[in-house]
Amino acid sequence: MNLAFSLPNQTQAIIGLGGGKVIDAAKYACYLKKLPFISVPTSSSSDGFSSASASLIVNGRRHSVPAKLAYGIIVDVDVIKSAPEKFIYSGIGDMISKITALYDWIFEERNCYDKVNDFALMVAKKAVNSFVRTPFTDIHIGLGAKMHEFAGYNMPIEYSTGINDEHLTVVNGVGVFDVSHMGEFWVKGPKAKQFLQRVCSNNIASLINGQAQYNCFPNGKGGIVDDLIVYHYSDEKYMLVVNAANIDKDWEWVNANNEEGVELENSSDRIAQLAVQGPKATEMLQKLTDVNLSEIKYYHFAEGTFAGVDNVIISNTGYTGAGGFELYFYPQYGQQIWDALFTTGAEYGIKPIGLGARDTLRLEMGFCLYGHEIDDTTSPIEAGLGWITKPAEGKNLIDGELYVRQRAEGTERKLVGFELQERGIPRQDYVLTDGQGNAIGRVTSGCMSPCRKIGVGMGYVKPEFAKLGTTIAVQIRNKEIPAVVVRPPFRK
Repeated sequence: MNLAFSLPNQTQAIIGLGGGKVIDAAKYACYLKKLPFISVPTSSSSDGFSSASASLIVNGRRHSVPAKLAYGIIVDVDVIKSAPEKFIYSGIGDMISKITALYDWIFEERNCYDKVNDFALMVAKKAVNSFVRTPFTDIHIGLGAKMHEFAGYNMPIEYSTGINDEHLTVVNGVGVFDVSHMGEFWVKGPKAKQFLQRVCSNNIASLINGQAQYNCFPNGKGGIVDDLIVYHYSDEKYMLVVNAANIDKDWEWVNANNEEGVELENSSDRIAQLAVQGPKATEMLQKLTDVNLSEIKYYHFAEGTFAGVDNVIISNTGYTGAGGFELYFYPQYGQQIWDALFTTGAEYGIKPIGLGARDTLRLEMGFCLYGHEIDDTTSPIEAGLGWITKPAEGKNLIDGELYVRQRAEGTERKLVGFELQERGIPRQDYVLTDGQGNAIGRVTSGCMSPCRKIGVGMGYVKPEFAKLGTTIAVQIRNKEIPAVVVRPPFRK
């Protein structure tokens, strides 16, 4: 994928002077060019530029430098009046999660043009134009989907009926997710299994042909590079499916740790993927293939002809808890497969589903999401992923000794599920308390459950508060809303 655009060679940082969507554009440009982001808290002169000097926040540290330092995005006379307490950019994953509404800013709020200098407008336009398209982007736009950037891709968040309707469609019927932004790596060679045994947390040696396995990449510091699914074709051929936001990071990681000299191939731009999910999915999909879908067990896969397209990978891994299959195929067959799905699925009430409902569906099941429950700082043991963390003898697993010790000695925090006992919606980073005003952890994910109609969430707490049935609280607008620790899934 090509996310590059032109910046002056002297550029060492990008300055965001303003707020809201202006800062989002600056952060996105920083992400694309891997530059530090600088926010400028100062007063402005009448022309919208800051005064002769300013206090800049760079990587969490305050610096006094000339305000017109080099090049940057300098926009909007309503500049930031006071510095944020904490630097807003804490990593690419964090930045991506905070980028919002660039399309709205550029194409809908046209009255902002007169507040934006030429360089700022150029960067923002090229950022929007550099969004990667999937084979289905035009279809989503034509269907009226609300589109937003995600991991550099222009993706549908929701359609006209909204997230709750889409959520219930998958739970009760059948829906289709475009997940072509996910990454796919091939690992091949006589030492492929040996390599994966070392860099993946789970026991690769237990896999048989046609089986898939949930895994994570330990980062050597106790955290997680990414979570992924490993597809076993043979002991010398595997496919890894990684998170879209981590494709570049994961690719660098596997190459940097390729001590075995295996053949690595990044096919992320050459594979499209649709996830067809829901209790009616199997019956509907069976009409489009001769592959016996009932024989594909959970976390297994097969290859075959689907909707007249050869060599389609059909897998049963799911991220919704509602059943169904994933389809992997070459992008040029996207329209053919999409049309077949929606023609055949019409009698089943099939609908396209956005990433918003994908998130609420996985949350109702208690599934971890990278950047929320797990990241570079979280151990799989404290995240409740001990079941995929298997430092077997001879495996030589990265961080293996640490995991053995954490199992024996425990961790300083544990991931739990909880249900609110009063009306409220828990959000990421809300404070979890003991109900007496004392902080005990933080929320990692939360929503109003579309199925249960109550607030549910997950979060890290001190171990003494992790027992099932423990009463805790979520701090929402300075009020402690009582909650009870439960074992997911929340959807019963």
